[in-house]
Amino acid sequence: MNILCIGDVVGECGVKKVQKELHHLVEQEKIDFVICNAENSADGMGITEKIFKQLQQVGVHVMTMGNHTWGKKDIFKFIGKKELLVPANYSKDAPGNRYGIYTCHGKRIGVINLIGRVDMNVLSDNPFTTVDAILKKIKNDVDIIIVDFHAEATAEKIAMGYYLDGRVNAVYGTHTHVQTADEKILPKGTAYITDIGMTGPADSVIGMSKEASLKRFVTSLPERYKVGEGEAMLNSVIISISDEDCRTIKIHRRNL
Repeated sequence: MNILCIGDVVGECGVKKVQKELHHLVEQEKIDFVICNAENSADGMGITEKIFKQLQQVGVHVMTMGNHTWGKKDIFKFIGKKELLVPANYSKDAPGNRYGIYTCHGKRIGVINLIGRVDMNVLSDNPFTTVDAILKKIKNDVDIIIVDFHAEATAEKIAMGYYLDGRVNAVYGTHTHVQTADEKILPKGTAYITDIGMTGPADSVIGMSKEASLKRFVTSLPERYKVGEGEAMLNSVIISISDEDCRTIKIHRRNL
């Protein structure tokens, strides 16, 4: 089984790139299941029901979120959809699905969304103990487990990879919008990469307008961020898993 994980979709530019490329990518790489981080898909902050449906229509099976989960109030109209996940270590009183179990080719795939606590400016519970509780709950109900860890600090992401090594099939990072080159299979068999990158305007500052970003950095004056324009890129990784014993075989980057 091949599972495609698409990096943070940024704005309309990123959504259109997924719409344009996903069908061909699925055919070329023989993809069976698609996970996409969509927390920046609506003007860089949040997701709308329209975008949720657009991504579903082109073949995205699960959408994960992050620190901009509540960026668009429209989300409360469809927050309960099983194809949409919010970080599992959000407050227990926050709405949304913390994980999901999906069937694909007879295999039960568990997808877990977590958010980091280092430099994230989000009040959240401990992601390490949260994922422990989820794994204990679902261990007999899944064949494959994939974790999207939406976090800023590379150290926190790497620590999570080793913490879950041998207990899940893959841990991949999102949020920083810059794809890292450290994809590997960890010692106990878990696929890992610190960040899978973004899907959005290539000629930008992590998806945002260069002009607005430069003004902030050069002058130290406040400037409203806006999504960049122009040609888009699609950053992703593909995780290959054995059909016989659900062992992770390979992780490799695929970019368009």
